[in-house]
Amino acid sequence: MPRRLPTNTREVQEARERFLSTHEPDSTAVRESILTSWRRSQALRVQVDAPHLPFVREPNLDSPLATAAAPVLRQLADGLADEAVSVILTSADGVVLTRIGASRGLSRHLDDVQLAPGYSYAEEFVGTNGIGTALETRAPTLVMGSEHYAEQLGRLACAGVPITHPISGTLIGALDLTGWVDDGGGSLLATLAKTATNQIEGRLLTQASKQETALLNAYMRACRRSPQHGVLAIGHDLVLMNRHLRQELDVRDQAALLEHAADSTATTAPRLVATLPSGQTVRLCSAEDFPQVSRATMALFHVHLIVEASPAFVSAAVQAHPLPGVVGSSVSWRRSCQQIARCVREGRWVVVSGEPGSGRCETLKAAAAQYSPSALTRVFTAADLRGPAGDRILAQELDRERFSVILRDLDTLGQARLAALADLFQGHEHAGWVGATISTASHDTTLDALILPFFGETVPVPALRHRIEDLHELVPHLLRRLGHGTDLALSPQTMRQLSKYSWPGNVAQLGQVLHEVIQRQRSGTIGVDQLPPVCRALSRRTLTQIEALERDAIVRSLAENRGNKKDAAAALGVSRATIYRKIKEFGIDL
Repeated sequence: MPRRLPTNTREVQEARERFLSTHEPDSTAVRESILTSWRRSQALRVQVDAPHLPFVREPNLDSPLATAAAPVLRQLADGLADEAVSVILTSADGVVLTRIGASRGLSRHLDDVQLAPGYSYAEEFVGTNGIGTALETRAPTLVMGSEHYAEQLGRLACAGVPITHPISGTLIGALDLTGWVDDGGGSLLATLAKTATNQIEGRLLTQASKQETALLNAYMRACRRSPQHGVLAIGHDLVLMNRHLRQELDVRDQAALLEHAADSTATTAPRLVATLPSGQTVRLCSAEDFPQVSRATMALFHVHLIVEASPAFVSAAVQAHPLPGVVGSSVSWRRSCQQIARCVREGRWVVVSGEPGSGRCETLKAAAAQYSPSALTRVFTAADLRGPAGDRILAQELDRERFSVILRDLDTLGQARLAALADLFQGHEHAGWVGATISTASHDTTLDALILPFFGETVPVPALRHRIEDLHELVPHLLRRLGHGTDLALSPQTMRQLSKYSWPGNVAQLGQVLHEVIQRQRSGTIGVDQLPPVCRALSRRTLTQIEALERDAIVRSLAENRGNKKDAAAALGVSRATIYRKIKEFGIDL
């Protein structure tokens, strides 16, 4: 006979069911923090019945957090050995790093719901839960039974506490204690989790290096001396940015600034000029009063916001692109191009991995043209290689003296095709050069075993959303190429709008968008209203085909009615409340 639910649990369950059906639960039965999280989960379109939990990455158990937490977790788990409780440590993005528990039944259930190492329990994937909600709110969170948004977590009680770096205050992870809700003891789990978190943060403080302490002291001195100027410190897991920079730069600009600063620590250049995604130009100067004991991982910068960069201050790394003709000077992009250029220059076969449209093949062709200008580079697509005819043509190419070949999308070929390629490669390793492209998400063991041993290196190229500052070079370049010399430019507002978009199709999609714009406007300045609807909505998830059609219709109606939501709603035949909800849901930027 099933155990009878306590009254308060039944009330929460009924309130949850009412919320899912009407969006208006009985607020007296649900804590405000839980109700707020439910609303966030609903806005993120988290699936109630079977949420999709992605496997994000293999846990890094050598990180400072994992190292500091290990003895605390083991001691806590030993103390709970007789209880059906699991001790769980996650990173700041909700990825489970480790899980310790003696109860086999509970462990099997946690495996079933993918509360396991490598999977993310962020709210955006699973909704209200002890881990994701604690990370979202940066506050200790207890979630009991039906308070979970996802149905599959209804049997659990989860007490999560965020972990912050004791020096920088940065959120670096969460500690969660999870057990059966029917066993009760939620308050005890929460208390134990808070105590253990305090111990972990204490160990993090103890293991902080003398260099980090020196960096902190130097940063504080610089802030006191120059409160109206930017000060930035980076070192290991420590990132410090003063109020002036946080006020003057938005989130994307701050992320780009950190990337430039991290790259600068690996060079001896005392100053660097960089353009950020918003168009703002900054100059980073190494602080002379900070001892560069560990320059490769730690540095203090004075950051100057300037209108135009003076050529005298532009570093040689920014001026000289490793692959002439390839557009983009962001740190991550230049680093990838440098690696590819080095491989081709040394005659080493190289694989370039990345998302479709990210410029994998273009970088290979540019490198081949630069370092083998006399050789004709033959490009084979995956379709070219799917058959005996493709094998014959490729074999003929490999028999040429000092051949130069690029093979696209090798990871899309089947096992038989890969085996045939491996046979063709045998004996040709030093007779010429081969470059290949694969997807970042590829996990083909056949490819790893048969093909990759022929290649000296695999170089990843970043997606456009990870080098968004390159838009300021890419857009003019593409406009010149697509417009055949037409006099076209983007307004600052339009460029900012493009910088906000996530570009799932990368540079290829950017080219398609600009091509579409050029079809409507051949000269002058391109305004935001000329962009296609997809660039004017900033949804945090992939839209279905029907939702994309809805979004496009709303964007067009708003444009036709000059942003008047009431008139746009009337034109579409929907209520004003509906159009407000859809604007928020689709992230439509007005």
